[in-house]
Amino acid sequence: NVITGIIKANIPSRIAFAVTSGTDSRVIIDQVGAEKLIGKGDMLYLPTAASTPIRIQGAFVTQREVESTVSYIKNQVKPKYIKGITDVESKISPAAKEDEALVKEALKVILKAGYASVSLLQRRLRLGYSRAGRLIDILEDMGVISGYAGSKPREVLITEEEFEKIKSSNLS
Repeated sequence: NVITGIIKANIPSRIAFAVTSGTDSRVIIDQVGAEKLIGKGDMLYLPTAASTPIRIQGAFVTQREVESTVSYIKNQVKPKYIKGITDVESKISPAAKEDEALVKEALKVILKAGYASVSLLQRRLRLGYSRAGRLIDILEDMGVISGYAGSKPREVLITEEEFEKIKSSNLS
């Protein structure tokens, strides 16, 4: 039950690497064959419209090569940011202006942690639940953190550079 029917329905093209049995191959590509692969990048690719898989060879790429390629691409063109998304200062609520120092401190904490949650702010800033929750709401309104996602922590949506810009300015 590793690959459910819902997953299979939503990912019509499939790739199978070497597996130990024909049963495992059938789970992935709905037919045998992947158990005969030799490994080391050897794989079967089953495109959406095809009835039989295509045997292909994947290349090994080192971390250094990936970083070099990403660096090269980054240096080609400067990013073009969408004004409304990256302009954090325009999204500051009146509540944030009242607790400016505390909001900046909360920003520092979540940037260092890499995520945001009420319990994180409670522990690190020694706050009660309602105050920490209000800070999370303010940060979400500012566009600094992602929205509520159940029990998962919220994502931080700004960079250190954007934080420095906020820190050096007044929230008003």
